Amino acid sequence: MDKIFKLKLKIAIVIFAVIDLLCVGLGMGVPIFCVLFGFLVGWYIARRSMIEMKGLKKILRRIMAYAIITWFFTFLMMIFIWGPMILWLFDPQADFKNSGIPLILYEPKLSFIGWLVLMIFISPFLQLLTTIFASYLTLLKQPNKANAESEGEVI
Repeated sequence: MDKIFKLKLKIAIVIFAVIDLLCVGLGMGVPIFCVLFGFLVGWYIARRSMIEMKGLKKILRRIMAYAIITWFFTFLMMIFIWGPMILWLFDPQADFKNSGIPLILYEPKLSFIGWLVLMIFISPFLQLLTTIFASYLTLLKQPNKANAESEGEVI
């Protein structure tokens, strides 16, 4: 099991990118599986950080840096997938009612804008939150490893 946590960083990032890309594909462009994948990634990041580093402050910084990397990758994929749809906002003949996007607000154009904001900004941010949450839960479950050198240290 320790082999998984001692992978080279580049290999771990490539594995994450491939699985995250598959999660986007499974959701057909909707990153719901990426958000759920954030729990597994958060657990992995925390365990890897506890093995590599000593001191809670350093571990927390590493977790935040890796979580931001995961957020950024998903954000770029959502920009790539949903970004071209922004041009529809400037098309006077765009048919928002029949675009296939759920009409979550009263007005079709507002629903379209809300959907784009949800897909491009909010969903990757939710993945960031699930990654950080799972990391912190992992740290809470194994406090002795995380606090090895930070006894009495105030963050």
